[in-house]
Amino acid sequence: MATVVRRGTTVLLVCHVIVNITKPMQWASSVSSGDTMEDVIRELGNDIQQQLGGSRPDVLVAFVSPGFPETYGKIPNLVQDLLAPGAFLGCTAMGVIGGGQEIEHQHTGRPAISMTAGLLPAVDIRTFHLTDDELPTPDAGPEEWVRVIGVPQDPVPHFVLLGDPQSFYPQPLLMGLDFAYSASAKIGGLASSMGEGNVLFMDDTYHTSGLVGATFSGNLVLDTVVAQGCRPVGEPLSVTSSERNNLVELNERPALDVLMEIFHSLPPYEQELVRTALHIGIATTEFKTSLGQGDFLIRHVINIDQKRGAIGIDESIRTGQTVQFHLRHADAATEDLELMLSKYQNNPPATNPTGALLFTCTGRGAYMFGEANHDSNALSNRIDNLPIGGFFCAGEIGQVGGSTYMHGYTSSFGIFRPVR
Repeated sequence: MATVVRRGTTVLLVCHVIVNITKPMQWASSVSSGDTMEDVIRELGNDIQQQLGGSRPDVLVAFVSPGFPETYGKIPNLVQDLLAPGAFLGCTAMGVIGGGQEIEHQHTGRPAISMTAGLLPAVDIRTFHLTDDELPTPDAGPEEWVRVIGVPQDPVPHFVLLGDPQSFYPQPLLMGLDFAYSASAKIGGLASSMGEGNVLFMDDTYHTSGLVGATFSGNLVLDTVVAQGCRPVGEPLSVTSSERNNLVELNERPALDVLMEIFHSLPPYEQELVRTALHIGIATTEFKTSLGQGDFLIRHVINIDQKRGAIGIDESIRTGQTVQFHLRHADAATEDLELMLSKYQNNPPATNPTGALLFTCTGRGAYMFGEANHDSNALSNRIDNLPIGGFFCAGEIGQVGGSTYMHGYTSSFGIFRPVR
């Protein structure tokens, strides 16, 4: 079972910890589809066990496509009987990712499931379930968030979060976690089996609302890579007048006038994208003299006020912030993904990655790129033999500029490696 050193008070405990520390971290991932849920889980369980050399996983994460909702409630018991993981987390999804393979948009017929499991020596893993009404108030101190989550701030925990978009709005939680656990990485996504309702799996039970999460403390680092799928056009601009979520003036000119000037400077192909795929990037730092991709939080442009020359976006904005217009399309998304992964690869971590979870939007995949396995291949092409699991989300959780946000049309990677 996954453990963490708390007190070295007995020889037996010390010996146990030494064995765990010398045992390497290992991940396994697999995906399968079949005629029955039981057959798929049995096949996946055998494959995971084989990859892990017969060891019982300390954590198992599973994602389940629509197909046989009447069997969802059986999944925790099937998983426990077959693999008996120390912790189990998962949810329903329109598409699943396992073993680096993406199986998208399976609405009916043969169910598809992905499983990703880890042997995590000297790591303490804890799971939790939350609903909106259990969250602390906005003015609560960090100790209230620690009480609700049930996980101490030290050693630093890292978070994997899975929510139901129909019953849980994640942003207050993400802000609270950033407040109370500022050094922690947070990654995850929203379940996406919208038509039949979502199911969230946790240990030996399941939930149909709220959010489930797992924390990892001890000998584990969670690196995050977030690719928002856009590229900038024009230049960074200063917000000189704003009202709530409306850009009124940019560089002391009506915001719409500035946008139209950029529009007329673009080639015809990009002019069409301004009409259909325009976004705004909000700088996450004011301390860099040169801003580029990765320095902006991408948000949708939701309306144009022709009379006032204002532009509405789906995020509050304040005077003094820096913004830049962005366009989203397949080529831009590929370029952005490669750039973000290059930045990660060009600053190699102190230890080797051993496994990864990918949370990508239902609007990406073959629908956007015209090819299967686009996002998972981008990572596996850079890190050989890395087990990759995940799912296609109704919203992706990831960190940009040191803060955690909900995203859309984004790929959010969590890459696991040992501290030592």
